[in-house]
Amino acid sequence: MNDKVALLSFMSEIVSDPGNVLENWNSSDVHVCNWARVSCNNASDSVTELILNATWLSGTISPSLANLSSLTILDLSMNFFEGPIPKELGSLTQLKQLSLSWNFLEGKIPYHLGFLHKMVYLDLGSNKLQGEIPESLFCNGSLSLRYIDLTNNSLSGEIPFKNECGLENLSFLLLWSNRLVGHIPRALSNSTQLQWLDLESNMLTGELPSEIVLEMPRLQILYLSYNSFVSHHGNNNLEPFFASLVNCSDLKELKLAGNNLGGEIPPIVGDLSTNLLRLILSENLIHGFIPPHISNLANLNLLNLSSNLLNGSIPPELCRMGKLERVYLSNNSLSGEIPPVLGYVPHLGLLDLSRNKLSGPIPNSFANLPQLRSLILYQNQLTGTIPPSLGQCVNLEILDLSHNKISGVIPSEVAGLRSLKLYLNLSSNHLYGPLPLELSKMDMVLAIDLSYNNLIGTIPTQLKSCTALESLNLSHNFLEGPFPFSIGQLPYLQTLDVTSNQLIGEIPQSLQMSSSLKHVNFSFNKISGKVSIEGAFSLLTIDSFLGNDGLCGSIEGMPKCSNRHSHLMLILSVLLSLFSILILCIFGYCLVQKSRIQSQLEIFNGGDLDLKHPRIVRINL
Repeated sequence: MNDKVALLSFMSEIVSDPGNVLENWNSSDVHVCNWARVSCNNASDSVTELILNATWLSGTISPSLANLSSLTILDLSMNFFEGPIPKELGSLTQLKQLSLSWNFLEGKIPYHLGFLHKMVYLDLGSNKLQGEIPESLFCNGSLSLRYIDLTNNSLSGEIPFKNECGLENLSFLLLWSNRLVGHIPRALSNSTQLQWLDLESNMLTGELPSEIVLEMPRLQILYLSYNSFVSHHGNNNLEPFFASLVNCSDLKELKLAGNNLGGEIPPIVGDLSTNLLRLILSENLIHGFIPPHISNLANLNLLNLSSNLLNGSIPPELCRMGKLERVYLSNNSLSGEIPPVLGYVPHLGLLDLSRNKLSGPIPNSFANLPQLRSLILYQNQLTGTIPPSLGQCVNLEILDLSHNKISGVIPSEVAGLRSLKLYLNLSSNHLYGPLPLELSKMDMVLAIDLSYNNLIGTIPTQLKSCTALESLNLSHNFLEGPFPFSIGQLPYLQTLDVTSNQLIGEIPQSLQMSSSLKHVNFSFNKISGKVSIEGAFSLLTIDSFLGNDGLCGSIEGMPKCSNRHSHLMLILSVLLSLFSILILCIFGYCLVQKSRIQSQLEIFNGGDLDLKHPRIVRINL
């Protein structure tokens, strides 16, 4: 009965149960062991498990749960519980699993939880917990604890591991996204069974923990990104750290991004586990060449060396890594040509070589990459033309060749890539010729940027078929003719820039009527006509219309439209009226004269005379 009272007291703190999960807890006819999400020991009818994860419950966690003396599993994760973690839970001496993650719990972690000597699994991640991690949590003399997750909180202070801490069976330690400081404690090397160590996104300092990970041969996941670690020998030597990982034969992922690490990538990197799937060294100060030995990592599917100081050429040996799916080498100082052999990495889906000093042509061999989805080569010194063979990359979703020295026309094969879903960016090159009509086949693309080229001709009305388009930039070309009415009918178009072309005619009313358009620039064309501040143009300024002398309207800074047309119509109307009156007068005068002449002729011809008033008719011959 004590268990029933404890559960009912817990339920009384629940303020919302939208799924009616606890509905049968109110029934006096249902035994407590048959209540929803409750499990009992068959012999004693005592509650052993309370699993209410992902039930959308709201409220606070009642301390009465501490009266469930036989409880081994308490899982309240993925709900909306608020308030502190009750310190009374530290009296649940049989508890093996405590899961309170993904709630809105706040305050400090009670040090009383360190008294749970049978605890195997502890997950308090993704809450609003603050303060230091209680030392008792790591140093409670328990040999059973295997999983600790305190991620995504606001915990501060140092990691409270001491030499006497005996977490020898700890397999998972997840502390990412907190405010932890200091060094990784040397005592952590006592946890020789550790498989997953995630300390990302904290404020930890010191050298990379070579001596610590050397004692962790079972390590599979090591995440140390976004801290302030340095490499050995004054932040100039990465080799000791990579050497300490060579014996981790199960290592699958290594992330060291965003630490400002110095030194070169040592050739020994190729001696890491052949099970390694992801190697992320981005956002550091690593310099020198990419060692060809890295190609020994035959099962690597993600290589990220971006945002470093790497120089030299891209090693052709990368093509030996047949499992590669994503390669990020952007924002370095790599030079030379793009190795054509990269076109023979069968599973390559993303290649980002942007912001380097690469030269030469885009390899035709990229046509051999059927799974290529993102090809990002912007801001290099590439020359030649766009290979029409890229049109064979039928799964391509992103193509960015901007800010290079590429010339020639836009191949119709590339313009007709219906697979493009995100963006096509060919801006800031030396492309010429008309806009291909095949662009209208990109009915899923969100953005097209062809600005700063030498494109000519008119804007095709067929672009209205790009129904998903949100941004269109055709500025700084030599496009001419009127702006198509149909472009304004694109249902999701938000940004339009046609600055510095030779467009003529009026701005279509369809643009002003657009419900999605937010940013427009028609500056420096030959556009004329009236512009109002209604509809989509209500938030625009004169900056969107500069350099078009024929425009007038109510935009502040724009010439007001004169009433000369109305005045002319009024003058014409008056003149027309006067002309009509003149015609009527002439016509009336003619009728009168005609009548008089007819009367005189009648007298002359001897018509009836009024004898009482004789007249002398004199006709001068």
